[in-house]
Amino acid sequence: MNAWQEGKMAGMTAALSEGGVFVPGILLRTYREVGLSDAEAMLMLQLMSYRQAEGNEFPTPEQLAARMGVTSQVIGQLLQRLMKNGFLMIDERIDESSGIQYERYNWQGWLMQAVAALEDKDAAAEVLGGATQSQSTPEQHEQQGSHQAAQIPNLFKLFEREFGRPLSPMECETISSWLDQDHYPDELIRFALKEAVFAGKLHLRYIDRILIEWSRNRVTNPDEAREHSRRFRGGG
Repeated sequence: MNAWQEGKMAGMTAALSEGGVFVPGILLRTYREVGLSDAEAMLMLQLMSYRQAEGNEFPTPEQLAARMGVTSQVIGQLLQRLMKNGFLMIDERIDESSGIQYERYNWQGWLMQAVAALEDKDAAAEVLGGATQSQSTPEQHEQQGSHQAAQIPNLFKLFEREFGRPLSPMECETISSWLDQDHYPDELIRFALKEAVFAGKLHLRYIDRILIEWSRNRVTNPDEAREHSRRFRGGG
């Protein structure tokens, strides 16, 4: 490896060591459907980058303007529109160690509107797909309209009610992956949440472990899960 290649590799390593930004795919797929412009979506992504990669939860308009190549006045206008349309909020929090109050941006509204847009899109696709329903199996047709269109919003609301707070974007993405990637039945996820409530361990890592354990034991519905839990607890 020559000196130029070594320098290139060192530069790539340094760039990667700065860390990345987690962006739920649903936000990128639906940002136009919910009414965000390219500039507004990029500004939201910059806010995520500041928090996740740099630990800055409340960057100034000047910082955002320098990064996006616009004036701070333009940033102010974009932020106002985002907050007016419910995509962005400003939370006030107290630092537990110092007792100092601070502010942070909250983009939960964007995620919830993205979920609603995806629900509408899937519902429309289900209606349009009726014309070609004979070309698909009943199982495929059921999957097209059920998972995201009906189950995800209901699950979000259920989890938020049990957690007593809004879900974070990462938590919403985790719940979505249980349905879309792991293919856990909706009713099984609900029962796993009940088990977590019963155990007093309301966090997604614990619920994920429950679902993995059930999957390993071929548990596919609440009745089987209830019987499995009863045996696990020594009830029979």
